[in-house]
Amino acid sequence: MSLPLDLAVVMPVYNEEACIAGVLGDWKATLSTLPIRFLIIVLNDGSRDNTAAALRPFESDPHFQVIHKPNSGHGPTILQGYREAVRVADWVFQCDSDDEMPAKDFVRFWAVRDSYDALFAVRHHRQQPWDRWLITRFSRLLTGLLFGFGVTDANAPYRLFRREALERFLPLLPDNTFAPNLVLSGASVRMGLRVSNIPVPHANRKTGKPSLANFKLWKSALLAFRQTWSLRRLFRNAVP
Repeated sequence: MSLPLDLAVVMPVYNEEACIAGVLGDWKATLSTLPIRFLIIVLNDGSRDNTAAALRPFESDPHFQVIHKPNSGHGPTILQGYREAVRVADWVFQCDSDDEMPAKDFVRFWAVRDSYDALFAVRHHRQQPWDRWLITRFSRLLTGLLFGFGVTDANAPYRLFRREALERFLPLLPDNTFAPNLVLSGASVRMGLRVSNIPVPHANRKTGKPSLANFKLWKSALLAFRQTWSLRRLFRNAVP
């Protein structure tokens, strides 16, 4: 059964006052070139800067649903967005709000979607410190060993899901899942989804700074890896 919308974009936002208006403008302009009905779900995760004010002009635009919520972290915010999205759209796309991956490349995902259940970006030409490089590589290894290899960039925040596929996973994930995209990457392979890996150019953020750095980055990575390990049991005996 087809839902009212073709596409819902899930975009968590935290302290992005400097770039969020431009990012949302780019996404609306890109999606407006396609003959689709779309909604961009923006989840302001308790930002402490002027992000809420920057989002105000979009609240009256029918192409946007702006949700202001208490801070719960990146992962739980993504999950909330996914659960909103599957109720209204046939396809669900998730991306971050930091302008590191361009909206224009989404057109390539949309063009080939009918042959797949889940499409994942591979961050191309990504320049990153050694610690983030190591975490990215270990994320791929961990999800591959726990679920099966098939998603090249397991935590890339640029991914398109068929609604029916995403609905299989969401009931299994606790609301406080710290890194749901890591689990969803592995589960997509374990459950036998038709997946595709598509290179997308990556550029370091031009405004603001990452919310995770140094010790906090490693602490968060260890939490994500531990939780992904514990959640593997939910899919271990699942029928592909």
